[in-house]
Amino acid sequence: MTSPPPASTFDAPFEGDLRADLELALRLADAADAASMSRFDAADLDVRLKADASHVTEADLATERAIRDLLEAERPGDGVFGEEYGITGDAARQWIIDPIDGTANYLKGIPMWTTLIALAIDGVPRVGVASQPAIGRRWWAATGHGAWTATPSGEPRRLAVSTVEAIAESSVSFQSIAQWRGAGKLDALERLTSSVWRDRGYGDAWPYMLLAEGRLELVAEFDVKEYDIAALVPIVIEAGGRFTSFDGDDSIAARSSLATNRLLHDAYLELLHSA
Repeated sequence: MTSPPPASTFDAPFEGDLRADLELALRLADAADAASMSRFDAADLDVRLKADASHVTEADLATERAIRDLLEAERPGDGVFGEEYGITGDAARQWIIDPIDGTANYLKGIPMWTTLIALAIDGVPRVGVASQPAIGRRWWAATGHGAWTATPSGEPRRLAVSTVEAIAESSVSFQSIAQWRGAGKLDALERLTSSVWRDRGYGDAWPYMLLAEGRLELVAEFDVKEYDIAALVPIVIEAGGRFTSFDGDDSIAARSSLATNRLLHDAYLELLHSA
């Protein structure tokens, strides 16, 4: 069997108990779900364009406010970095929020959107929750406590990445051709999709959860911000996967991501960067 690569910054153990933070993150997700679902598929949903020409809805704003209100009450000393309201505070502990990852789906009434909540400590994501209330799914993790999802009965089920060891037998999600074209990586995408068993562009946060569940072996994308991926890192890592930038760095600020089942990570990097 292929040996796993050495531990990275994201894999490093954390000295402390994150259970209370994880419990809070799950309650934050409950509050977010209530806010987002109250306006999902509403005929009179308010939608506007931001300065970067991306869409923002009233639900994006209300959902982030619901999370921030609870954090202000229970963790007033922590920093917050949210997509809609920016950065507040400069503490070593920072909550990183994407209230609705997949706003384009949300405003079209498509249920594949996710609220992402992370706690980063000294820049390393340690707690992550990804909640998809429109389809009744949620995933969560904290360093040293495993990665989990809820079964239909409501009981938690521990997540584990796949044990696929051959690229030719792997299934991958590349997000979108436009992303790879914009990053000047269409040649790498062609090498990837020509080498794997199956390729699809599932999009947004969901494919990372499929990876953590052992259903995919790679997810890669470009033009991502910290709030797009911070919550995903602990879930992938605690499920046994590996998470880096496209260039192999341990950073959530590199504007790219490459998540795998760990066994194939180095092989994917070599394939994607080969001339």
